[in-house]
Amino acid sequence: MSNHRDHEEKGDALTRKYEEDALFKDKNKEEFRVIEEVFDRLTLKGMHKLLSKGTIDKLHGVVKTGKEARVYYATDRDDRELAIKIYYTHTAEFRKGMMQYIQGDPRFKKVRKNTRSMIYTWNQKEFNNLQLCEEAGVNSPRPIEFIRNILVMTFIGEDGIPAPLLRERAPEDPQTFYEQVLDEMQLMWQKAGLAHGDLSEYNIMISDEKPVIFDVSQAMLTIHPLAQVLVERDIQNVNYNFKRLGAEIRDPRELKEWITGGTEDIY
Repeated sequence: MSNHRDHEEKGDALTRKYEEDALFKDKNKEEFRVIEEVFDRLTLKGMHKLLSKGTIDKLHGVVKTGKEARVYYATDRDDRELAIKIYYTHTAEFRKGMMQYIQGDPRFKKVRKNTRSMIYTWNQKEFNNLQLCEEAGVNSPRPIEFIRNILVMTFIGEDGIPAPLLRERAPEDPQTFYEQVLDEMQLMWQKAGLAHGDLSEYNIMISDEKPVIFDVSQAMLTIHPLAQVLVERDIQNVNYNFKRLGAEIRDPRELKEWITGGTEDIY
């Protein structure tokens, strides 16, 4: 009972902090804009619920800020490290590009077209895609819970420091790492039933010299008419990234056939 009360108090404290900051919005408009951009009242209610349940115990700080979302480092009551991805709910430009990745997905047949509803669906889609990746054995963050525009997943890194992106440093053995990425792409297509659709050096992490694939919200089921186009784009991007690192890249047509199950061995 006391643990539940502690988490309720943490949720209340977060709400109070938001309200106190709101009182000073005229005095510090830039700071309030940043708070308002992420922690609107419905997002705060979602955070309150996650804190009250004990899914999150402590929210430590921002580890990544992007055009679509902000990622926070957090820990649970057992000090396990978490990544909390919070999608902005007032980004109309972001919404414009969403629909093409949602339409035709049988999991989301009825989606309201207002910004907030679409972002909630987008968040659920990322959670569901991460579940498919986990079940297939794809090396990706493990999804834990989602609510509204908030996604809770395992943190890839250590002590609050995220694992580096492929964009940020080269792997020790680019050739081996390239082949491991190809293996993940094949696993994602054949076992998870997904085409990533935006795979590049910006959403591949290096963890223990192995690739971790993330940012799968736009990933589409392989049965979708656009899936073939997405996997071709992924192959093009990955080949480009690793050619610059000095790896011996594979023929794109042969790669596509291998990834999608047409041939047994590409190496």
